[in-house]
Amino acid sequence: MKKLLSALVCAACLASVASADFARIEVGAGMWMQTPSGDITYTDGTIPASDVSDEKSQNQFYLWALVKHPIPIVPNLRLEYTGIESTGKATGSFKNFTATAADTSFKVTEYDIIPYYNLLDNTFWVTVDVGLDIKIMEIDYTAEGVVPLVGSATVYKDSITVPLPLLYLRARTEIPMTEIGLEADVKYISYDSNTVYDVRVKVDYTLDFIPIIQPAIELGYRIQKIETNDGEDAKINMDFAGVYAGLMLRF
Repeated sequence: MKKLLSALVCAACLASVASADFARIEVGAGMWMQTPSGDITYTDGTIPASDVSDEKSQNQFYLWALVKHPIPIVPNLRLEYTGIESTGKATGSFKNFTATAADTSFKVTEYDIIPYYNLLDNTFWVTVDVGLDIKIMEIDYTAEGVVPLVGSATVYKDSITVPLPLLYLRARTEIPMTEIGLEADVKYISYDSNTVYDVRVKVDYTLDFIPIIQPAIELGYRIQKIETNDGEDAKINMDFAGVYAGLMLRF
């Protein structure tokens, strides 16, 4: 969270230097009620370990902000924060450990930095954005109750930070004569046997009777896929999907 707040402050400062007058600022926060599914396979042991998700639903906080300015050649900026989490059971051998139904936890904290351009900007009530999503994924994996082949530790922990560049596309339409908006966005990358995507669709309603700061509510559905199969020690095939709901402020 500290990293995201720092990024928001830096983005605001940089944008202020570029332009003294923002065209629009939006912020939003809410909860994503996600259900994980899939598995993680470790291939470095004599008996490859398989970690299968127990598919228990998780509630994860999300936060986002966007800054749109009037300088055409300078990209607009969107920042996002959320997390995904799955618990499960692992059986097999990996990293000098053996496991028999060991309790596991797979957590990912995500920071998205998205510079983007407007292809359409509320043209006949339609907005289309295209850009690049720099997704920073802080991955933490824990297995408890494992049997060590060396030493005495009964808990295995591993952490890694992975930056990924994803294509970003967003489309939005405003329903005329209402305060209802329909929106969808996609972040996607695929290379070799690895695929990561993040897809959202939502509807929002703006309370426009407040002239300067307009609050709004949003309700949507989000699907995220992480699939790695590049010959490394671990292969991930996980999906996270569910409804999300939150509040927005438009300045």
